[in-house]
Amino acid sequence: MMDGKEGRLIIGVSANVFLLGIVSFLTDMSSEIITPILPFFITALGGAGLIIGLVGGLADSISSLLNVFSGYLSDRSGKRKVFIFSGYGLSSLAKLLLAFSASWIHVLILKPLERVGKGLRSAPRDAIIADSKKRVRGKSFGIHRAMDSAGAIIGAILALVLIYAYGENYERIILIAAFIGFLALIPLAFVKEGDIKPKKTTLKISLKALPKEFRLFLFIVTVFALGNFTNMFFILRAEESFTATSGLNIPFINSGITVALALYVWFNIVYTLFAAPVGVLSDRIGRKRVLIMGYILFGVTCLGFALFKSFIVFVLLFALYGLFSAFTDATQRAYASDLITEDLRGTALGAFHTSIALATLPSGIIAGALWQYLSPEAAFLYGSGIGFIATIMLTISDIKQKE
Repeated sequence: MMDGKEGRLIIGVSANVFLLGIVSFLTDMSSEIITPILPFFITALGGAGLIIGLVGGLADSISSLLNVFSGYLSDRSGKRKVFIFSGYGLSSLAKLLLAFSASWIHVLILKPLERVGKGLRSAPRDAIIADSKKRVRGKSFGIHRAMDSAGAIIGAILALVLIYAYGENYERIILIAAFIGFLALIPLAFVKEGDIKPKKTTLKISLKALPKEFRLFLFIVTVFALGNFTNMFFILRAEESFTATSGLNIPFINSGITVALALYVWFNIVYTLFAAPVGVLSDRIGRKRVLIMGYILFGVTCLGFALFKSFIVFVLLFALYGLFSAFTDATQRAYASDLITEDLRGTALGAFHTSIALATLPSGIIAGALWQYLSPEAAFLYGSGIGFIATIMLTISDIKQKE
């Protein structure tokens, strides 16, 4: 039986998880219209490989540093929803302003601002999802991520359609995406908060209270994040490789940009199909085993992007990239939740997001510099190496999922 504040069970999870899934569905639909065209938008505004890495790294790093504060403040105040609503609202506003960018410098400012919204909402939102019964926590995170990714599929398809309809009129496409983002605020109004007792401690004391196993886990996922650079490079790799390939004749796919967007749609389809089943699998066999498989998939995928360029191989590689995301995204969050007590969960999840964010900026800069000054292959070999290092670290660690 679920708590009345949490709502009735829907498809085996609480109403809150379902409603937050709808919010994420619409938000990701909006975001994923923009994501696959963003590297081309930056290029059109005068940016290059290093700038793309800087935009991607800065967006996911500086903005996400707010996660630890929003998570901590949500624990301290006993409120989650105000941070969630503010975060989604700010992201939608930043997308609207992004459409009026006249320089890559504007993107460098507005893209992190959009991710500031994500920083405000992610930890408190994940804390609400983590309030699910432990026996279905992996399923709850998995279903939420599946709905999130389903929106990404629709968004990526819309990006492909809009590029086909409007050509390289990126500003108009981004305006459409911003409108969809504002629609996501509607179902959020129906989310109910549980009775959370405010915790009157300082941020410093709360961070010190995190258990040793959790801190070790943070270290490993931070190392992995150093190699898990922005997916804009995967999209660019496909676009450049297809442009250099002759003889490919696929209806509706008539340029490097459209083939890259089509492959990105395929990536999101694979991610969505496997997100929920992998969440259930992690409940059954343990998060650690699933996460190890995910890290291995990332290493293999990056190695493939470094060594191959054919369209057929890209179809396989984008599928592997989708599998990697399904095996790691929800699993890392659920695993982090397993290692912490409920009263510090918001702070812990905030620290989790922030630790990853601290590694994301150097990750983007390193990958961008390797891409621009050495070769795209060097960037992907770097990612592959870090992925396998993190795999070894997690495998030999003594972190155990608590029963």
